[in-house]
Amino acid sequence: QVQVVESGGGLVQTGGSLRLSCAASGRTFGMNAMGWFRQAPGKERELVAAITWSAGSTFYADSVKGRFTISRDIAKNTAQLQMNSLKPEDTADYYCAVDSVSRTVVTGYRTPRGYDSWGQGTQVTVSS
Repeated sequence: QVQVVESGGGLVQTGGSLRLSCAASGRTFGMNAMGWFRQAPGKERELVAAITWSAGSTFYADSVKGRFTISRDIAKNTAQLQMNSLKPEDTADYYCAVDSVSRTVVTGYRTPRGYDSWGQGTQVTVSS
């Protein structure tokens, strides 16, 4: 199995920055993609950003383009989400997810159904 751990959440003011980290361990040799999702109260879980493991192709929600950057370290099985120019609308629980069985090949990268292993979540709060 794959274990996923996030870190880096916290409280920041509007316009501030945070850097989230995600570490995957276990059977990661077949890892296809890692993604960051977020869920706010009363809202559906939505993709923030995703990255394919081999090619490093990235995907971003329209709401974060130009502000967030996803990256990965293949050797360390880690991914990072650099979040700049944060807004109160970014307040949510953020989850790192891993596709270790190539499900995203069928589902695409935007839906949570493409990811089989999830972290526990980390809270991001942006105050006005």
